[in-house]
Amino acid sequence: MDAWVRFSAQSQARERLCRAAQYACSLLGHALQTHGASPELQKQIRQLEGHLSLGRKLLRLGNSADALESAKRAVHLSDVVLRFCITVSHLNRALYFACDNVLWAGKSGLAPRVDQEKWAQRSFRYYLFSLIMNLSRDAYEIRLLMEQESSACSRRLKGSGGVLGGIETGGPGGPGAPGGGLPQVALKLRLRVLLLARVLRGHPPLLLDVVRNACDLFIPLDKLGLWRCGPGIVGLCGLVSSILSILTLICPWLRLKP
Repeated sequence: MDAWVRFSAQSQARERLCRAAQYACSLLGHALQTHGASPELQKQIRQLEGHLSLGRKLLRLGNSADALESAKRAVHLSDVVLRFCITVSHLNRALYFACDNVLWAGKSGLAPRVDQEKWAQRSFRYYLFSLIMNLSRDAYEIRLLMEQESSACSRRLKGSGGVLGGIETGGPGGPGAPGGGLPQVALKLRLRVLLLARVLRGHPPLLLDVVRNACDLFIPLDKLGLWRCGPGIVGLCGLVSSILSILTLICPWLRLKP
């Protein structure tokens, strides 16, 4: 299993390059169809997209072992919420890759009797569950960091003689005065948004992970028929997600840990 994990790690860059090219073809095909390009050119782009998809499935052979190893490591995390989200995410990824391997066997002709539509639906379902767990983990991390940043700001304001409570309680004619309920809510919302922006700006790995998972979410939602986005949106989101994934390989410090 360790050998498979090492091989899988070495093929990640090639797989992600193929993924970026595949979704670029999807986006290009949608643009060509919208602008009335020749049917022959559209067919060639679709064929290239299909070949890239099949090549990606070949490169992902054995990724289930990698996902299972990651799940085994996540079980030992001290934080209960992180342990649950990351472990469940990796287990769903392992099942997703297993279904993907079956699909590859069917499309390559090794197992021609495989019901490709059924296995594709299964794989996208596991993929969706994995992304939901990833986004839940991101939301939890953001909440912790926002609480830490809020506490640090409170300490800094108190140390400099500022009055933090005036924002919430309000003075005469301030947000807390009679008739000032709506401005107070708007002010609190603005402060929360500014705090969120500050947290994400100060933690690029978390920001990249949120954007990447949010982009990826459109793919299984469209494939499962839960929210039809169209090939253009799917292609654009897949391309952005792929570029961010490649970026985390080039700059490992941008990868969210654990």
